[in-house]
Amino acid sequence: MADDALLKLSTELGLALQKRHWSLALAESCTGGWASQVVTMCKGSSSHFERGFVTYSNLSKTEMLGVSEKTLENHGAVSEETAREMAAGALSHSNAQIAAAITGIAGPDGGTPDKPVGTVCFAWATIEGILKSETRHYDGDREAIRYQSVQTALEGVSSLL
Repeated sequence: MADDALLKLSTELGLALQKRHWSLALAESCTGGWASQVVTMCKGSSSHFERGFVTYSNLSKTEMLGVSEKTLENHGAVSEETAREMAAGALSHSNAQIAAAITGIAGPDGGTPDKPVGTVCFAWATIEGILKSETRHYDGDREAIRYQSVQTALEGVSSLL
């Protein structure tokens, strides 16, 4: 469910995409499609939302987005390397001009000393060749971590527009 802040962010993002005549693809893991849901809550979203990929398992990341098995072995699913390949894969497996990827550990389990619960990796890619990534560490419960992840991913898209 989106609150007013996410709905406002989504509306502004939609207007920016429309102004540029671009469409968006999203590759989501720990958010399970929440970012796609937020984007499509806005009236007219079909003009700027191309598609979403929910790739929760490593196999789905490989099959649907072309994430390298070697990347997953060497860096893990929660890594900027994997997020970058997810974003690039979302672009290459869609007709979108910009893509965002989210992969992380929302908890309550699954964290390690190196990658504790709340670790989320993001990437953004454009058809112009921009590929950016970052890692954030969030506090809170599973829902709070996922919420902040959706917000960061969509803000990242907006900043590239």
